[in-house]
Amino acid sequence: MTYPVNGAGLGLRRPLMGPLAEAADAPERVDFLEVAPENWIPMGGSLGKQFRAFTERYPFVCHGLSLSLGSPSPLDMDLLSAIKAFLARHKVRCYTEHLSYCSDHGHLYDLMPIPFTEDAVHYVAGRIRQVQDVLEQRIGIEHVSYYAMPHAEMTELEFVNAVLEEADCGLLLDVNNAYVNGINHGYDPQAFISGLPAERIMYVHVAGHYDEAEDLKVDTHGADVIDPVWSLLAFAYEQFGPLPTLLERDFNLPPLPQLFAELDTIRGYQGHGQMRRKAHE
Repeated sequence: MTYPVNGAGLGLRRPLMGPLAEAADAPERVDFLEVAPENWIPMGGSLGKQFRAFTERYPFVCHGLSLSLGSPSPLDMDLLSAIKAFLARHKVRCYTEHLSYCSDHGHLYDLMPIPFTEDAVHYVAGRIRQVQDVLEQRIGIEHVSYYAMPHAEMTELEFVNAVLEEADCGLLLDVNNAYVNGINHGYDPQAFISGLPAERIMYVHVAGHYDEAEDLKVDTHGADVIDPVWSLLAFAYEQFGPLPTLLERDFNLPPLPQLFAELDTIRGYQGHGQMRRKAHE
């Protein structure tokens, strides 16, 4: 399969810009970078120039935060136009968004889950198609972590697959979200991952989370990836091959060598997964 990027990538956060620019081996250690376009569209001046230097040096993907695909409010067409221009200006390889909503006549500042219903499938799929028409490209959707789901008519897997099929869009597979949701809602994350359509996966997210309780995990992107999540990532590679994978770390950022070590761990699992798949062919 052909993917928009390859290897192991890193979410670009402003505190990382200096260390990454100064690290001579960074281009060999980081295969691609990801940003939320909303955080960078308005940037100009010296910060804008610094960002431009990164987009000229690395392959980039974008992961949106505020398009609010499931919102009852109309799509923000001004934001969509700005995103389209941003993607073109920086030659971004692909654009993804959350399968959620975050606004209704005002911003909620959180990613709220869309009810798992047939009506919601039709509604959000139509909005995804509208976004793809405006951007003139296929986008990917990410299944989100969620902590309550009243009035569900189908499982999360059934809902995600139905949206993917009706919208004819791509998928951003988040391994940590599958792990967190599996613990919180009592399902097998391996079964969830293996039930996803391989041909729609664009790339993968892996991250750390917070243990609120034994049966309650909170997706934070503020900690190291734990062993069970690494194992789930290895399982995804065995199922689908060495998918391009991005390490998400939004705060509590460790020194750059530690992030590089986690990227090396990703590459190690990618190589092992490739060998396992070949052995089974």
